Amino acid sequence: EDLGVRHRLWVYSGRRGVHCWVCDDAVRKWSPALRAAAVEYLTVVKVETVKKVNLSEPIHPFIRLVGTPLPGPAAAPHGVLSLPPLLRRRSVSVVEKYFEEYALVGQDILGSPESDFPKKRDSALRWELLKGRMERTRRAPGAGKSAPCYADWEIMLQYCFPRLDINVSKGLGHLLKSPFSVHPKTGRISVPLDLQRLDQFDPFTVPTISSLCHELDRAGDDGEQEDGGETEPKRRARDYKKTSLAPYVRVFEQFVEEMERARRGERLRRS
Repeated sequence: EDLGVRHRLWVYSGRRGVHCWVCDDAVRKWSPALRAAAVEYLTVVKVETVKKVNLSEPIHPFIRLVGTPLPGPAAAPHGVLSLPPLLRRRSVSVVEKYFEEYALVGQDILGSPESDFPKKRDSALRWELLKGRMERTRRAPGAGKSAPCYADWEIMLQYCFPRLDINVSKGLGHLLKSPFSVHPKTGRISVPLDLQRLDQFDPFTVPTISSLCHELDRAGDDGEQEDGGETEPKRRARDYKKTSLAPYVRVFEQFVEEMERARRGERLRRS
C-alpha cells in the first residue's frame, strides 16, 4: 500500500516461506536499484546483526502504531500521529495481534527463572510490566528526561515480523518457484493464499504431489465410469477440479480475473 502496489498474489512456497508476486505493470519494469530501495524500505529485521531490530526517533511510518503519541515538537495536534486512510495498518499494530500467542504463550520468552521479574509469575505478566515501562518513556515531553525507548516494539518485530530475502527481491535474473510448482524437499505444492481465510491456512494440509496423484487416479476411475466417450486429454484437464488443489486454482483465477478487469478499465480511461 505504501508503494502504491495494487496487484499482489501471495503464494506459499511449499516449506517455510511465502512469496509475494507483484504484477503491476509499472513495478514489473522497475530497475534493480528501485527494487533494492523498495526492499530496504520494507526491511525491519536485520538478519546479519546481533540485535535484529533497532528503532530510534523518528520512527519510520511503516513501523509506527496508528494513534501513537509522537514525542518532541513533531507531534500533531493532541500528540497523535495522523495518517492517510491507506496507511492505517502499521507493522507494529499487525504483529501485536499475534505476539502474545506466538512468543509469550507458545515460546514463553520471558519465563526463564533468571529473568529480572521476580514478582511476576509468567511471560504475559512480565511482558505487561516491560511494556508499561517502555510506554512511560514515550509519553508527551515533560514526563521524563530520558529518551523514548522502543524495546517492546523491537521485541515484537524481531519475533513476528517476516525476514525478507533481499537478493531474490531485487535481482531480475533470480530463479523463483512459480505458483503450483512442487517443493523438492517437502513435496508440497506452492499454492496461492486466500487472504480472506488466511487464519485458516495450515501448511501441513497443503496438497502434495503424492496426494494429488492418488486423487487424480480416483477421479480418473470415476470419470471413466461416468463418460467413457470423452477423450483422455479433456478428461484429465478437468479432473483437477475433483482434487484438493481446486480451491487454490480458483484463488489464482480470481486474481488473474481482477487484474484483467483493472487493465481493461485502464485502457478505457486512456482511450
